[in-house]
Amino acid sequence: MTEGLRERKKRETRQRISDIATGLFLEHGFVTVTMAEVAEAADVSVNTVYNYFPAKEDLFFDRSSGVVDLLARWVRGRDTGESAAHAVLRELRADIEAVSPRVGLMEGYDRFMRVIHDSPQLRSRLWSVQQEVQDNLEAVLREETGAAPEDRLPGLVAGQICWIHGTVFAAIGREMLKGRAPADVSREILVLVDDIEELLSDRVLGYAVRG
Repeated sequence: MTEGLRERKKRETRQRISDIATGLFLEHGFVTVTMAEVAEAADVSVNTVYNYFPAKEDLFFDRSSGVVDLLARWVRGRDTGESAAHAVLRELRADIEAVSPRVGLMEGYDRFMRVIHDSPQLRSRLWSVQQEVQDNLEAVLREETGAAPEDRLPGLVAGQICWIHGTVFAAIGREMLKGRAPADVSREILVLVDDIEELLSDRVLGYAVRG
Protein backbone atom coordinates (compact mmCIF):
# COMPACT_ATOMS: atom_id res chain seq x y z
CA MET A 1 0.00 0.00 0.00
CA THR A 2 2.82 2.41 0.91
CA GLU A 3 4.69 1.68 -2.33
CA GLY A 4 1.50 2.16 -4.33
CA LEU A 5 0.80 5.51 -2.73
CA ARG A 6 4.39 6.68 -3.28
CA GLU A 7 4.29 5.75 -6.95
CA ARG A 8 0.93 7.47 -7.40
CA LYS A 9 2.25 10.67 -5.86
CA LYS A 10 5.28 10.54 -8.15
CA ARG A 11 3.06 10.17 -11.21
CA GLU A 12 0.86 13.05 -10.07
CA THR A 13 3.88 15.28 -9.45
CA ARG A 14 5.36 14.41 -12.82
CA GLN A 15 2.08 15.10 -14.59
CA ARG A 16 1.60 18.42 -12.78
CA ILE A 17 5.09 19.60 -13.75
CA SER A 18 4.49 18.54 -17.34
CA ASP A 19 1.12 20.29 -17.56
CA ILE A 20 2.45 23.52 -16.07
CA ALA A 21 5.47 23.47 -18.38
CA THR A 22 3.26 22.92 -21.43
CA GLY A 23 1.17 25.93 -20.47
CA LEU A 24 4.29 28.09 -20.12
CA PHE A 25 5.69 26.90 -23.45
CA LEU A 26 2.42 27.63 -25.26
CA GLU A 27 2.20 31.08 -23.72
CA HIS A 28 5.82 32.23 -23.91
CA GLY A 29 7.53 29.90 -26.38
CA PHE A 30 9.90 27.02 -25.78
CA VAL A 31 13.18 28.93 -26.08
CA THR A 32 12.39 31.66 -23.55
CA VAL A 33 11.05 29.45 -20.74
CA THR A 34 13.72 28.07 -18.40
CA MET A 35 13.70 24.99 -16.22
CA ALA A 36 13.95 27.29 -13.18
CA GLU A 37 10.76 29.07 -14.25
CA VAL A 38 9.00 25.73 -14.64
CA ALA A 39 10.15 24.72 -11.16
CA GLU A 40 8.94 27.98 -9.65
CA ALA A 41 5.53 27.74 -11.33
CA ALA A 42 5.16 24.11 -10.19
CA ASP A 43 6.36 24.98 -6.66
CA VAL A 44 9.13 22.38 -6.72
CA SER A 45 12.92 22.56 -6.80
CA VAL A 46 14.86 22.69 -10.04
CA ASN A 47 16.46 19.37 -9.10
CA THR A 48 13.00 17.82 -8.83
CA VAL A 49 12.19 18.94 -12.37
CA TYR A 50 15.45 17.46 -13.67
CA ASN A 51 14.81 14.21 -11.79
CA TYR A 52 11.65 13.71 -13.82
CA PHE A 53 12.78 15.40 -17.05
CA PRO A 54 16.53 15.30 -17.84
CA ALA A 55 16.12 17.87 -20.66
CA LYS A 56 13.68 20.65 -21.45
CA GLU A 57 12.67 18.84 -24.64
CA ASP A 58 11.51 15.94 -22.47
CA LEU A 59 9.02 18.29 -20.82
CA PHE A 60 7.50 19.31 -24.13
CA PHE A 61 7.41 15.82 -25.60
CA ASP A 62 6.38 14.20 -22.33
CA ARG A 63 3.95 11.86 -24.07
CA SER A 64 6.33 10.78 -26.84
CA SER A 65 6.89 7.43 -25.11
CA GLY A 66 3.38 6.50 -26.20
CA VAL A 67 4.15 7.54 -29.76
CA VAL A 68 7.41 5.73 -30.48
CA ASP A 69 5.75 2.30 -30.46
CA LEU A 70 2.35 3.38 -31.83
CA LEU A 71 2.79 2.04 -35.37
CA ALA A 72 4.41 -1.11 -34.03
CA ARG A 73 1.40 -1.68 -31.75
CA TRP A 74 -1.02 -1.12 -34.63
CA VAL A 75 0.84 -3.67 -36.73
CA ARG A 76 1.00 -6.20 -33.90
CA GLY A 77 -2.75 -5.81 -33.43
CA ARG A 78 -3.70 -6.21 -37.09
CA ASP A 79 -6.59 -8.49 -38.00
CA THR A 80 -6.32 -11.89 -39.66
CA GLY A 81 -5.88 -11.37 -43.39
CA GLU A 82 -4.77 -7.77 -42.87
CA SER A 83 -1.36 -6.45 -43.90
CA ALA A 84 0.83 -4.09 -41.88
CA ALA A 85 0.10 -1.10 -44.13
CA HIS A 86 -3.65 -1.74 -44.17
CA ALA A 87 -3.67 -1.94 -40.36
CA VAL A 88 -2.05 1.49 -40.11
CA LEU A 89 -4.39 2.95 -42.73
CA ARG A 90 -7.39 1.54 -40.87
CA GLU A 91 -6.29 2.95 -37.52
CA LEU A 92 -5.53 6.35 -39.04
CA ARG A 93 -8.91 6.51 -40.77
CA ALA A 94 -10.67 5.63 -37.52
CA ASP A 95 -8.95 8.46 -35.63
CA ILE A 96 -9.52 10.95 -38.44
CA GLU A 97 -13.20 10.05 -38.78
CA ALA A 98 -13.59 10.43 -35.02
CA VAL A 99 -11.94 13.90 -35.21
CA SER A 100 -9.58 12.61 -32.53
CA PRO A 101 -7.05 14.76 -30.65
CA ARG A 102 -4.64 11.83 -31.08
CA VAL A 103 -4.05 12.97 -34.66
CA GLY A 104 -4.07 16.68 -33.86
CA LEU A 105 -7.71 17.32 -34.73
CA MET A 106 -8.50 19.59 -31.80
CA GLU A 107 -8.75 23.26 -30.97
CA GLY A 108 -5.39 24.67 -29.88
CA TYR A 109 -3.27 22.23 -31.88
CA ASP A 110 -2.06 25.15 -33.97
CA ARG A 111 -0.41 26.66 -30.86
CA PHE A 112 1.38 23.39 -30.19
CA MET A 113 2.67 23.26 -33.77
CA ARG A 114 3.85 26.87 -33.69
CA VAL A 115 5.98 26.18 -30.62
CA ILE A 116 7.68 23.31 -32.48
CA HIS A 117 8.07 25.38 -35.64
CA ASP A 118 9.80 28.17 -33.72
CA SER A 119 12.29 25.90 -31.91
CA PRO A 120 15.20 24.14 -33.64
CA GLN A 121 15.67 21.99 -30.52
CA LEU A 122 12.11 20.70 -30.69
CA ARG A 123 12.30 20.07 -34.43
CA SER A 124 15.47 18.06 -33.84
CA ARG A 125 13.84 16.06 -31.04
CA LEU A 126 10.80 15.42 -33.22
CA TRP A 127 13.06 14.00 -35.92
CA SER A 128 14.64 11.69 -33.32
CA VAL A 129 11.20 10.51 -32.20
CA GLN A 130 10.26 9.77 -35.80
CA GLN A 131 13.43 7.70 -36.21
CA GLU A 132 12.53 5.71 -33.10
CA VAL A 133 9.07 5.08 -34.52
CA GLN A 134 10.57 3.70 -37.73
CA ASP A 135 13.17 1.58 -35.91
CA ASN A 136 10.50 0.04 -33.68
CA LEU A 137 8.27 -0.67 -36.65
CA GLU A 138 11.09 -2.29 -38.61
CA ALA A 139 11.90 -4.52 -35.63
CA VAL A 140 8.27 -5.68 -35.42
CA LEU A 141 8.09 -6.34 -39.15
CA ARG A 142 11.26 -8.44 -38.98
CA GLU A 143 9.88 -10.40 -36.06
CA GLU A 144 6.44 -10.90 -37.60
CA THR A 145 7.77 -12.01 -41.00
CA GLY A 146 10.83 -13.93 -39.81
CA ALA A 147 13.00 -11.86 -42.14
CA ALA A 148 16.72 -12.60 -42.26
CA PRO A 149 19.09 -9.95 -40.87
CA GLU A 150 20.33 -9.11 -44.37
CA ASP A 151 16.79 -8.70 -45.74
CA ARG A 152 16.25 -5.01 -46.46
CA LEU A 153 12.52 -5.28 -47.15
CA PRO A 154 11.30 -4.79 -43.54
CA GLY A 155 13.22 -1.53 -43.34
CA LEU A 156 11.93 -0.34 -46.69
CA VAL A 157 8.32 -1.17 -45.83
CA ALA A 158 8.71 0.46 -42.41
CA GLY A 159 9.88 3.60 -44.18
CA GLN A 160 6.83 3.57 -46.45
CA ILE A 161 4.43 3.10 -43.54
CA CYS A 162 6.11 5.89 -41.59
CA TRP A 163 5.75 8.07 -44.69
CA ILE A 164 1.99 7.45 -44.55
CA HIS A 165 1.84 8.45 -40.91
CA GLY A 166 4.16 11.43 -41.27
CA THR A 167 2.40 12.78 -44.37
CA VAL A 168 -0.99 12.66 -42.65
CA PHE A 169 0.27 14.41 -39.53
CA ALA A 170 2.09 17.07 -41.54
CA ALA A 171 -1.06 17.79 -43.57
CA ILE A 172 -3.18 18.04 -40.44
CA GLY A 173 -0.63 20.36 -38.86
CA ARG A 174 -0.56 22.67 -41.88
CA GLU A 175 -4.35 22.94 -41.99
CA MET A 176 -4.77 23.43 -38.25
CA LEU A 177 -2.17 26.22 -38.36
CA LYS A 178 -4.58 28.07 -40.64
CA GLY A 179 -7.10 28.16 -37.81
CA ARG A 180 -9.53 25.80 -39.50
CA ALA A 181 -12.21 23.75 -37.76
CA PRO A 182 -11.07 20.19 -36.89
CA ALA A 183 -14.18 18.62 -38.47
CA ASP A 184 -13.52 20.37 -41.79
CA VAL A 185 -9.88 19.27 -41.78
CA SER A 186 -10.98 15.72 -40.96
CA ARG A 187 -13.04 15.42 -44.14
CA GLU A 188 -10.17 16.63 -46.33
CA ILE A 189 -7.59 14.39 -44.67
CA LEU A 190 -9.76 11.31 -45.27
CA VAL A 191 -9.53 12.08 -48.99
CA LEU A 192 -5.76 12.46 -48.62
CA VAL A 193 -5.52 9.02 -46.99
CA ASP A 194 -7.35 7.52 -49.97
CA ASP A 195 -4.89 9.24 -52.31
CA ILE A 196 -1.95 7.92 -50.29
CA GLU A 197 -3.26 4.37 -50.45
CA GLU A 198 -3.61 4.59 -54.22
CA LEU A 199 0.06 5.60 -54.50
CA LEU A 200 1.35 2.59 -52.57
CA SER A 201 2.51 -0.47 -54.47
CA ASP A 202 0.84 -3.86 -54.08
CA ARG A 203 4.08 -5.10 -52.55
CA VAL A 204 3.82 -2.59 -49.69
CA LEU A 205 0.06 -3.04 -49.25
CA GLY A 206 0.42 -6.82 -49.25
CA TYR A 207 3.42 -7.07 -46.91
CA ALA A 208 3.16 -8.93 -43.59
CA VAL A 209 -0.40 -10.17 -44.04
CA ARG A 210 -1.50 -11.96 -40.89
CA GLY A 211 -2.28 -15.57 -41.67
